[in-house]
Amino acid sequence: MANDSMLKFVGREQSYPDKRNAAERADDFREIAARYAVEPAEEQAGRCSQCGVPYCSVHCPLHNHIPDWLRLTAEGRLREAYELSNATSTMPEICGRICPQDRLCEGNCVIEFTGHGAVTIGSVEKFITDTAWENGWVEPLVPGKSRGQSVGVIGAGPAGLSAAEYLRGHGYDVHVYDRYDRAGGLLTYGIPGFKLEKPIVMRRVERLKTAGIVFHEGFAVGDDASLDELRQRHDAILIATGVYKARAMDLPGGGSNGVVAALDFLVASNRKGFGDAVPAFDDGSLNAEGKDVVVIGGGDTAMDCVRTAIRQGAKSVKCLYRRDRANMPGSQREVANAEEEGVEFVWLSGPQSFDGGEAVSSVKVRKMRLGAADASGRRTPEPDPAGDYSVDADLVIKALGFDAEDLPTLFATPELGVSRWGTVLVDGKTLMTSLDGVFAAGDIVRGASLVVWAIRDGRDVAATMHKYLKAKAASAKVAA
Repeated sequence: MANDSMLKFVGREQSYPDKRNAAERADDFREIAARYAVEPAEEQAGRCSQCGVPYCSVHCPLHNHIPDWLRLTAEGRLREAYELSNATSTMPEICGRICPQDRLCEGNCVIEFTGHGAVTIGSVEKFITDTAWENGWVEPLVPGKSRGQSVGVIGAGPAGLSAAEYLRGHGYDVHVYDRYDRAGGLLTYGIPGFKLEKPIVMRRVERLKTAGIVFHEGFAVGDDASLDELRQRHDAILIATGVYKARAMDLPGGGSNGVVAALDFLVASNRKGFGDAVPAFDDGSLNAEGKDVVVIGGGDTAMDCVRTAIRQGAKSVKCLYRRDRANMPGSQREVANAEEEGVEFVWLSGPQSFDGGEAVSSVKVRKMRLGAADASGRRTPEPDPAGDYSVDADLVIKALGFDAEDLPTLFATPELGVSRWGTVLVDGKTLMTSLDGVFAAGDIVRGASLVVWAIRDGRDVAATMHKYLKAKAASAKVAA
């Protein structure tokens, strides 16, 4: 049963008349519900069955020791629970906030299989790590004994930051190069602050800086230095740029004012949250306030866009997706949250054109239906003869996902091997690229994926780079 604080909060509903505040109300309710949970973290953790086959750990990309730290949490041994959680993840409180647990650990919880609802693993992970920060249990990163070798990391997103932490722990001098003025990559500028509070990211970055990792922010490889020049500065290089190129949507009216890319919209919103000057937000170009907003796409980025638009005070927010709800790639939990906040999902709908002339005023939509399954097993959307219709729109946000940029050209290194999709090719075991001493990890290798996979890739590539650098140092010693 909810306690009095929760009940008093629910009674405030009538003081929030518009959709922006409805979203804020939902955020506040979730926060209070977590704070005054029916089952405190210890009790929730105690629901873990400690099953013989820990499916939750198996389906976690990091293979976190989930049952073990749940047991410690249930016993009130929070510091030990944190230390065990931290042993396999460089960012447990971040994963606890943004991982799609319904598709990973919680979705494979044995208790969930029985129909009694999964253990809220993500919330417990967030709780124990936030408690660790509050109590000073998060220790500084202590560099290993200096090896006299340096590593250059291109990209300050989750893969790059994770690798940098491990490499610094091994005693390497680590320099991180990033095009943005703040480290964190999509953690900082791509994920909305209501899902991942930016001080949470910044304190992780600051911990790395305090450990002696040097960050070169606002540094564009290809402009400020070529990849070859960085290779001469360092004993090894890691490419961890992620994928930022918005997938194209070549439709009539696509160049109209008011048709924008998802990342542009999200970056503008996050910059405003930092207090930056954002002219394109202030003049309304990247601001949803008072507008009929249409978001195109069904992934997690689309969910971030619709929920951000609601918080900016949009007049209405619709999400168009060409398949049905059961076949969308994004988190069902995110969809439920968006619906609760006032987003309307228009399933089996594909945009055909953006109408209105110089500035968009509507989207012409074609009804779709699901045909035969494709090679991946998903049913392919096809036009439905039922006809077309129009949806009012002052702002259209294209959230179709991201592709790799042309790194061989961007880095002035044409010999860098890439796939037909532009992702960097690496050796399956060493994670080295076609260039000696140059490694790659994260989305730039696997394509747009989850933050938890980027953290895993950063951990893995740090281990192979460590082996390479030790062998290189040994060879140099023999040669001398």
